[in-house]
Amino acid sequence: MSKTAGLLGGLLVVEPRVFRDARGFFLESFSERTMASHGISARFVQDNHSYSVRNVIRGLHYQIRQPQGKLVYVVAGEILDVAVDLRRPSPSFGQWSAIRLSAENKKFLWIPVGFAHGFRALSDGAHVLYKVTDFYAPQSERTLTWNDPDLAIDWQLEGEPIVSEKDQQGVAFRDAETFD
Repeated sequence: MSKTAGLLGGLLVVEPRVFRDARGFFLESFSERTMASHGISARFVQDNHSYSVRNVIRGLHYQIRQPQGKLVYVVAGEILDVAVDLRRPSPSFGQWSAIRLSAENKKFLWIPVGFAHGFRALSDGAHVLYKVTDFYAPQSERTLTWNDPDLAIDWQLEGEPIVSEKDQQGVAFRDAETFD
């Protein structure tokens, strides 16, 4: 696996070795040893799988207590994955990064604790898998407004997005609880 630079501090793209032949392909979707070689020594406690239709935006979610690091991977379709830095001491506090993850490019995105996370489905359907470092704690979950003008995230929209009622009620970045 190799890593790609150019993202906010702490975010990391991991590209697995893909072995292809006439039958298809094989890749190692998780190896503690390989992740550790890239500086990811997190203990994962839960795997999640979401499916979204084209133009769905999910997020921007984070947990203020029981914060979660996330290792995100797309097994079918394509998404624009977005992470917003909520770590006050960070030089990139309040900034965001976006990367396309797809079944075709097979890239993984590591999002450490301290970031809000969301994505937009770019394909007709997208199956997203992600490992998390702490359990879901609904009482601790927070949501940033996906279309906050202060963040000015370029979601690369194609028409009106599909956003859940919960995500439409997110708070503005300036009012959000953050990490010290």
